[in-house]
Amino acid sequence: MTRKIKIQPTTTYQFLQVFNGILELTDKELEVLALFIDNSSTVDLCSIDNKKVVADKLSIDNPNTLNIYVKRLKDKGAIQKTKDGYKTTKLLERNKQVIIEINS
Repeated sequence: MTRKIKIQPTTTYQFLQVFNGILELTDKELEVLALFIDNSSTVDLCSIDNKKVVADKLSIDNPNTLNIYVKRLKDKGAIQKTKDGYKTTKLLERNKQVIIEINS
């Protein structure tokens, strides 16, 4: 028996959850990454300005606390360092044209 499941996530968090079996991020890491993606206005996903916005949304007093999450996300392969800062890995590049299908 073949099943085809179409997944059309409506939020960045839901999109990231689809790949979390591969990445093995904690719920908090997923939340932080989703906020970094949703609030980034620069090429550098983890810019100082973006850290301030994300820290504020998470009620974290010191945005530098997020450096712990940046390291974890990098170590787990969710983001990668580039010459311009950090960006999501190819696996997590979101394209609204793409529908995720899982065949089982």
